[in-house]
Amino acid sequence: MTEMKKICLLTNDVETTSILNGGLRNETGIKVWKEGLPRLLDLYSEFNVKSTFFFIADFAQEFPEIVKMVLPYGHEVACHGLTHDYKFSFDIMDYESQFLHLQKSKIILEDISGQEVVSFRAPALRVNQFTPKALIDTGFKFDSSVAPQRLDIFLTLGSKNKLQWLGAPRNPYFVNEKNLARKGSSILKEVPVSSFGIPYIGTTMRVSPFLNNITRNLLYFETKNSNKVVNFLIHPNELIEEEKLDEKLERRSGNILKYLLADVLRSKLKVRNLGVPALELYRMELLFWKKKNYEFKRINEI
Repeated sequence: MTEMKKICLLTNDVETTSILNGGLRNETGIKVWKEGLPRLLDLYSEFNVKSTFFFIADFAQEFPEIVKMVLPYGHEVACHGLTHDYKFSFDIMDYESQFLHLQKSKIILEDISGQEVVSFRAPALRVNQFTPKALIDTGFKFDSSVAPQRLDIFLTLGSKNKLQWLGAPRNPYFVNEKNLARKGSSILKEVPVSSFGIPYIGTTMRVSPFLNNITRNLLYFETKNSNKVVNFLIHPNELIEEEKLDEKLERRSGNILKYLLADVLRSKLKVRNLGVPALELYRMELLFWKKKNYEFKRINEI
């Protein structure tokens, strides 16, 4: 009997968002470049991990060294959109706007890396019915913007569109041309971010290591004898230390309930275990999958 391949994807969203202070900050981007990314690359080298890095293109254009840093390690360069500004989220853009954003992002990242860029993840995992076609028409082959059965969606922006995640397949699949969360006959493959009610991401790992361990163990039992893959999402900005600034929290939604859940409550929860504590927690995640003999792969190898 052929042994089932067991695969763990460690995927990274590279951006300038300040978790501690909120908003997009060049100072945060510089710390990601000088501090967060080197810590991540050293950890991956320690475990012989090959990974996928989703870069915000305008950040990469301003600091191209962040892209060039991952190349000697054999990591995949992927696209996280042109900007992480919520005013340009994919779930509020029409087809033409998405096409132009993706086209420009792809050109920037390919020029810097010298690699074909074929994988995409939407900022904040926010997409709509135009995103599949826009991705296909700009030459992308893989998406990783869906998190099936993730139950904390009401703590995130764009929660209405994310309700479709509840019925999304849990293993990689070719998508419907009008819905990334449904199977179809297109050439675009969805590689979902793992969740088991609770998302398997760096935020969960930091905010509640206990819940993260339960989620990880459930995912292990689900995937060890199946064709499902584990897809963990983390950000290099989780591995940096910043000074707390006395600034007013940015309000990203006009809806008071969304503001309280997605901005106020979430911002208070997300600041736990940043910097070196996050790095050590993440080392334990890698050690777990390494001991279970999972292969560390890139998105474009699925």
